[in-house]
Amino acid sequence: MFTGIIETLGEVADLKKEGGNLHMTIATPLAQELKIDQSVAHNGVCLTVVSLDETTYTVTAIEETLEKTALNNLQVGDQVNLERAMILGSRLDGHIVQGHVDQTGVCTAVDEKDGSWFYSFEYDPATKNPTIEKGSITIDGTSLTVVDSAKNSFSVAIIPYTYEHTRFNTYTVGTVVNLEFDVIGKYVAKLMGS
Repeated sequence: MFTGIIETLGEVADLKKEGGNLHMTIATPLAQELKIDQSVAHNGVCLTVVSLDETTYTVTAIEETLEKTALNNLQVGDQVNLERAMILGSRLDGHIVQGHVDQTGVCTAVDEKDGSWFYSFEYDPATKNPTIEKGSITIDGTSLTVVDSAKNSFSVAIIPYTYEHTRFNTYTVGTVVNLEFDVIGKYVAKLMGS
């Protein structure tokens, strides 16, 4: 379980394909605080630490994860939003994030608005994932509030801190991102449909 509050950025140090799996080695000072078998969200995707040293750690994404997320698009040198699993008893600053990406989306607009940024995204409506204005959405692991919502699109507003401390400052029109829709909204939508 995660909150969607990004702790730090890591850098992809190495990528190795093995069958349908992708082993990703991430360089970050956070490596010193991790243990093998811990869960870490990478652009919102929950993956397990399988090896580590002083400056890097490695996780493995299986074929199903690669098919449903944008992790397959990563290149050596890319930045990755990182968040460790939340600790029970701590303040929940974002919203409940499972680290189970529902689907990908595509950035369709980036607008700077007097010190803040508005980003618009589209996604395949066939999955029937819901967004609502003022509801929660997770983009590459970052917990955000939906500004505008339509059938297969939505927008979010980004404050300068988020812009500077996450991957948002690298997004352009056409950037593919991981989307995790609000878990409560997904349950309500499923119950309403059944």
